[in-house]
Amino acid sequence: MDSHQTSSNGILSGQGASRLYSLAPPPSIDAFKEICSQKATREQYPLATTIEKNVPIYKLEPFSSLSQEQKLALQDEWYRVLLQGPGVFVTSGLYTDPHIIDDATETFHDIIKKENLASKTQGDHFAGAGKNDRIWNSFSKHGLANPDSFLKYYTNPYLDLISSAWLGPGYRLTAQVNNVKPGSGAQVSHRDYHLGFMSADRCGAYPRAMQVASQCLTLQGAVAHVDVPLESGPTRLLPFSQAFSAGYMAYRLPQFDEYFLQNYIALPLQKGDGIFFNPALSHAAGENVSSDINRLVNLLQISSAFGKPMESIDSYPLIEKTWDQLTTLYKETGLSDEVKTFIWMVSEGYPFPTNLDNNAPKSDSMAPDSEQDVIMNALVARKSKAEVLEDLTRFRDAGKA
Repeated sequence: MDSHQTSSNGILSGQGASRLYSLAPPPSIDAFKEICSQKATREQYPLATTIEKNVPIYKLEPFSSLSQEQKLALQDEWYRVLLQGPGVFVTSGLYTDPHIIDDATETFHDIIKKENLASKTQGDHFAGAGKNDRIWNSFSKHGLANPDSFLKYYTNPYLDLISSAWLGPGYRLTAQVNNVKPGSGAQVSHRDYHLGFMSADRCGAYPRAMQVASQCLTLQGAVAHVDVPLESGPTRLLPFSQAFSAGYMAYRLPQFDEYFLQNYIALPLQKGDGIFFNPALSHAAGENVSSDINRLVNLLQISSAFGKPMESIDSYPLIEKTWDQLTTLYKETGLSDEVKTFIWMVSEGYPFPTNLDNNAPKSDSMAPDSEQDVIMNALVARKSKAEVLEDLTRFRDAGKA
């Protein structure tokens, strides 16, 4: 076989030898339609409670009731859904305690009120300035405004199970709240961060392999903080569209947007439900045609340890705010799934880049400690707040060039 020939089982099989995608000639709309015409079945996704409009829906059992084998089986199935299946799944009952959602919602509304009083009015990629409410970096703002609520919200071990199913360990979670008001229009169909946030020219400069690989660097998710019926405009989705490898270029073309508008699906959500999807899935926020529903959703963007998150998270003030509550939880439950999940959510799990002169790899590992290791070690050693903050400061200083 010619070494320059594309392998039949390669990740870019059938894409030709060109390094870059091009819009002239445009990618094949017929090939896109064929991919999106697939059907998801219960035989393919047996752990799903049901499949609606090609989207597997999972009614989540109490996390403590799951065996390790059941957890791994769910992760395997979610991975297949995201990679080669519909590209999206719903977790019914991601949050079953309404007080956790309601306390977070109240905190979000307080933050929105304070930010609306500020002179700076900003829009987002849902609507122009002033039309809807957006909290950028709701993750950090939630933790600083209401540490008790923040701890309860981000100790949900399902967040880790879902995130690591797609991204593996060391991921970084960021979040943005969006409150879409009645009368707000729909978005244009698109793909998400990274390449979906670039111009066509900039996106087209990335080679084919990077365009395919980029979808493995991020997981998109959302938690419904109110009931989200169809008239309130839940996310419009085009199942299987993430499998179209030229999609980061193609979604910008009118014929692909037209196909999306003719074939998208949308699912209602209940308060506390979650939805997670491959960032390469063609999607768009729906039109809120209701008369009285403010569609409040906490948007989760989870980034691989090998990628760059969209927002910066400073773990130091979040640990400072929550250390007393975290140590109390540790005394009550030990290194429980909830305790470990919170540490994974709030701190950096990837040890690079660092200064290897000052922060050398351990003798039993090729990598030095990460922020998560520092926090975990301090927790197990039952250190005070002042001590863990000193450890974090020393760790950060050691990593500087």
